[in-house]
Amino acid sequence: MTPPLLTDRGALALHRSRATEFFFLEEVVADVHERLTEVNRTFTQGVVVSGFPQMWPDFRTIPDDDILDLSPEDHDLVVHALSLHWANDPVGQLVQCRRALRPDGLFLGLMFGGQTLHELRASLAEAETEVTGGLSPRVLPMGEIRDLGALLQRAGFALPVADGYTKTVIYKDAFHLMRDLRAMGEGNALAGRLRRPTGRAVMLRAAEIYAQRFGGPDGRIPATFEVICLTGWAPHQSQQKPLRPGSASARLADALNAAEALLPRDKD
Repeated sequence: MTPPLLTDRGALALHRSRATEFFFLEEVVADVHERLTEVNRTFTQGVVVSGFPQMWPDFRTIPDDDILDLSPEDHDLVVHALSLHWANDPVGQLVQCRRALRPDGLFLGLMFGGQTLHELRASLAEAETEVTGGLSPRVLPMGEIRDLGALLQRAGFALPVADGYTKTVIYKDAFHLMRDLRAMGEGNALAGRLRRPTGRAVMLRAAEIYAQRFGGPDGRIPATFEVICLTGWAPHQSQQKPLRPGSASARLADALNAAEALLPRDKD
């Protein structure tokens, strides 16, 4: 079954071509380099999937198209860099990356997570419902860390790990935040977005709700960004295997030197 069209790729490319702010991308680049130094491995055939190839001068890069320019088992490292949240088919992207890896090759996927811009999303939804009586797609839906980690297993990765962090950026008001999002190339590129400018009344009300509900004593507002990193390996016989349930040779309580307590059962 063909996944629903989430992203207008033409609009996304246009937004990215106009981007002028790259502070989150710079953080992601630094994060990837740090993670790679912690892996006891030398990678010689790495590739980065990115909408901003200029940020990755040390790597071969390919665009984050629906069909990735990757060949089977051609790489020992694939990095999907802060663009997976725009994918029409995230699982399909992960599967393509998995197939492009040689056995025991490493995948790193960094993307914005579900807590990102939750303040802006809530404010826009309430304002639009209040002013127009309806609701239109404005902010990209993003996955939660537990769900995203499960996607690694669905895509066939071994030793899957999902971790992340949140970063709070302070802005003068909602309008400065939205201007910064456009400068990052992260403006609204949803396929189902309104094709006409949003009414002034909606935007003013959204800014007011944002300030009232989330603003600080000085009137400035916080914007939350969550970055999730997905880590997985192409399966290989040398990798550690999880134990079968019930195969442990010692009790957990003994290992912890702890007393066991019996929990009450529900009565029939």
